[in-house]
Amino acid sequence: MPSKHTVRSYDEELRRLGNTLTQMGGLAESQLAAAVQAVVRRDSALAAEVVGTDVRVDELETEIDQQVMRLLALRQPVGPDLREIVSSLKIASDLERIADYAANVAKRSIVLNQSPPARPSFAIPRMAGFAQAMIKEVLDAYVDRDAERAVAVWRRDEELDEMYTSLFRELLTHMMEDARNITAATHLLFMAKNVERIGDHATNIAETVHFLVRGERIREIRPKADRSVGAEPAPAAPTTVGEAP
Repeated sequence: MPSKHTVRSYDEELRRLGNTLTQMGGLAESQLAAAVQAVVRRDSALAAEVVGTDVRVDELETEIDQQVMRLLALRQPVGPDLREIVSSLKIASDLERIADYAANVAKRSIVLNQSPPARPSFAIPRMAGFAQAMIKEVLDAYVDRDAERAVAVWRRDEELDEMYTSLFRELLTHMMEDARNITAATHLLFMAKNVERIGDHATNIAETVHFLVRGERIREIRPKADRSVGAEPAPAAPTTVGEAP
């Protein structure tokens, strides 16, 4: 890639920031994959590894914060550079939350392993696999600076919400059938909600990638299909379109 700036070290710092963010994204994605495997295999040792690795994700977020502060203080970026730096900060925050939710799934699986296998647990890996695909796609969109690909991920969140709502209703039925199912089903509900929130953060990243590439927000209202509380969600406020500096 040819240098964009007179000062070569500036380009190197921007590349380092992007590389650190990509590394963090890959780790968050692998955390979710490992958490799902821990659920499928009922592997408490693997789940404990996922929980322990969350510290590394936090360290990478701190590293990105430090890189951003240095760039802002020493380079005084404007225009596309400022967009890239601020977007990195926002994406890192969403990736940190994704890793946290993956760790939460792993923690719940450790507790769940103390009981016999719960019947609806197969749906958790299916949901998580869908969310993992969203993460991969949106990270690829970031690396390739592909706004259209990011919007495609953004639209997929509604499908994940529908999967969550379906599982929510199935688990409620499972609990009503037999009170002995309540404890395991409750853990599965929390795990499913964690996965649904991972999808929300992948969607946040998609919005940030679109802003990074196009310099404006996505014009549409974010689609949501979570009916788990039995009521229609309040309409979302229209996304404000604003030109970047």
